[in-house]
Amino acid sequence: MPRFSVIVPAYRVQAYLPACLESVLSQSYDDLELIVVDGRSPDASGEIAGEFAARDPRVRTVRTARHEGPGPARNAGIAEATGDYLVFLDGDDTLTPHALRSIADRLKETGEPDVLVHGHALVPWTGEIVRDPFAGMLTEQGPAPFRLEDRPGLLRVRASAWNKVCRREFVGDGGFAFPPGRHADLPWTYPVLMAAESIATLERVCVHHRQRNVPAGSGRAEFPTSGRADFDVLDQCDRVFGYVDARPELAQWRPVLFRRMVDDLWAVFSGRDRLPRDARAEFLRRARDHYRAHRTPGHPAPVGSRLRHTTIRRNLYRIHRALELGQLLGRRIARPTVRLARALRAAALRLHYRVQLRLPVRADRALFAAYGGRGHGCNPGALEEAFRTLAPHIRTAWVAEPEHHHTIPTGTRRITPDTAAYWTALARSKYLVHNTDFDRRLVKRPGQVLVQTHHGTPLKHMGLDLQERPAAAADVDFAALLRGVDQWDYVLSPNRHATLTWERVHPGRYTVLPYGQPRNDVFQRATSEDVRRLRESLGVPEGTVAILYAPTHRDYRRTQHLRLDLERLLRRLGPGFVVLARAHHRHGGPLVPVPTPRVIDVSDHPSVESLCLASDALVTDYSSLMFDYAGLDRPIVIHADDREAFEAARGTYFDLRSFAPGAIARSEDELIDIFASGHWRGSRSTQLRSAFRERFCPYDDGRAAERVVRHVVLGEPQSPPVIPPAERQPVPSAAATAGRAPLTSVPRPATEPTAVARTTSRERTATVAETSVMETTATVAETSVTETL
Repeated sequence: MPRFSVIVPAYRVQAYLPACLESVLSQSYDDLELIVVDGRSPDASGEIAGEFAARDPRVRTVRTARHEGPGPARNAGIAEATGDYLVFLDGDDTLTPHALRSIADRLKETGEPDVLVHGHALVPWTGEIVRDPFAGMLTEQGPAPFRLEDRPGLLRVRASAWNKVCRREFVGDGGFAFPPGRHADLPWTYPVLMAAESIATLERVCVHHRQRNVPAGSGRAEFPTSGRADFDVLDQCDRVFGYVDARPELAQWRPVLFRRMVDDLWAVFSGRDRLPRDARAEFLRRARDHYRAHRTPGHPAPVGSRLRHTTIRRNLYRIHRALELGQLLGRRIARPTVRLARALRAAALRLHYRVQLRLPVRADRALFAAYGGRGHGCNPGALEEAFRTLAPHIRTAWVAEPEHHHTIPTGTRRITPDTAAYWTALARSKYLVHNTDFDRRLVKRPGQVLVQTHHGTPLKHMGLDLQERPAAAADVDFAALLRGVDQWDYVLSPNRHATLTWERVHPGRYTVLPYGQPRNDVFQRATSEDVRRLRESLGVPEGTVAILYAPTHRDYRRTQHLRLDLERLLRRLGPGFVVLARAHHRHGGPLVPVPTPRVIDVSDHPSVESLCLASDALVTDYSSLMFDYAGLDRPIVIHADDREAFEAARGTYFDLRSFAPGAIARSEDELIDIFASGHWRGSRSTQLRSAFRERFCPYDDGRAAERVVRHVVLGEPQSPPVIPPAERQPVPSAAATAGRAPLTSVPRPATEPTAVARTTSRERTATVAETSVMETTATVAETSVTETL
């Protein structure tokens, strides 16, 4: 008897079904059976299911007598299922990696509940991933399992079968079945949740639900010829209330279910492509009848939804239609008006800039920016502070989008990009400091000094080297890049490797300043009290080991998925660990959709240096943050599970396996082993980090910003001297400050499947063997890298 029976209806999903089935069969938890139900699909879905069944004994196929929609297909799968729990997927959905393992762990933790509701994300046809807005209802805090009465807000989570796992015996004993037609999930979800004696939740996203692009008014692909398929929601609502009416003990749920019904009816009526235009009036008329039939007196509509309640209750179709037409007309008038206003504004700013270019450059002005308009920070941020301290006669200004203005110090002028003040400052400031590039329309004037700080040591291929990497250079204008390089006067360099790389990939007439990374000065100046305060502000529990997880951008991926199952990692390591998850600045959003007390998303934190100080160890892949973090002399672990793909798409200047800053994990299980065994902070990892720090942090002694300002502004190129790495004293981690060693040994869960345990053991042996080889070849590797650099 398998643990899970995964049931997949297959109808008109030939383009998506292989990915769906592969996502199930490739799960790290393999105690499952996969039942594919062919609902008489006219395409090749049935043949694809048969091919999978022929090659994997865990796959079985069922063919229905006729097509009645996904509901009866799921019923056919339930009849064939033998697993402890039922898992439902649509044929175009996918399970996320390790989803079944996480579900199995949660079921065991909560005592085998009747129903487990887990997280999901929507994947529109445009490709982005959107987390369920009600995911916060799935928090795992509090008693578990529970009954619906204990957490009635669970009814607000999407009423779908594919975000729930149900115990098969509970389904059979309750006689639950899916009705035919569209919206069959409604009369399944609500009765199942109300009848369940025990419910548990799992915050983790386990399913990616695809939202396909279908013609307006055609319904879903299961009903390709019926433009009135969504009318079925009316009958499905009747079935829900019929179930409640037959059981007086459930009467308390009528007001809640009524509000959910109104929300569902409104979603169909107001949806852009849900109903044919000539059917909308009829739908609203029938919705009014259902409203009157199922309304519970004495329970007024919530304030935020009274408009939709009134529209349905009074059948205000004509008024609603008039409002829609008014909004449409307003948008059509507004669009050309907005375009004209933007064109006039752009022309005015161009004229303003030309005027400012004819006025004198002001020697007492300096303009700073980082990452194309983000907040105060990185190397320009450290230099801006040094300007105010060492050259107070110079007035500083910072360019940032308005949402980042709060990060700018009070003594610094705030400037919004592409405004009159911005172009004035760009035209008349003597000093221009950036870590990427200013506006390409910048006209570099005689007397202006442009300082390019960059934002780290180059490990990935950069600049002109990307000409041979089309996957990474898709949006790079190399001619514009070289024009920008011609405007640079100074380029900061943290080490010899960076100097040689910048001069080759960014050829120009600039002067290299090998003074270190100004942003890392804080590592030598911060105190233990600063570290304690930072951890408290981030919500890091006292006495825990904080792992900073900072993956880099993947050029070969259209969407940037989380490469680690952070919740599983923390479950395996125990309560003594937390993760600070930091997305790359090109990620465009949080790294963790729904943070938890032990997985803290810090992607929006204005200072990555503060995050380094607050952490006890760094886990990264190919991010240049490892070079900065080495200056802190704290453990670094490399998680490189896609080395071949990354090398092919972007490439690196040297192989981290030959000159690593610490232990290297090639998989998630190896990463867990490295922390569980204590190898992350062992003597060999310390030796590797020491050699790495000597090579790549020769100038990061806490005075890099001072050296730059004295050279560029004050004309003192020889001061101050560099403190050797051996004599530096960076602030220790919180665990070291507390006078105790971080956790080094973590017990393994006794419930882990045997196959996984054997694999983990082999991988642990491989990791030890690799470490042994690295110890043996350390001298040779260092010599090789020295020659390369």
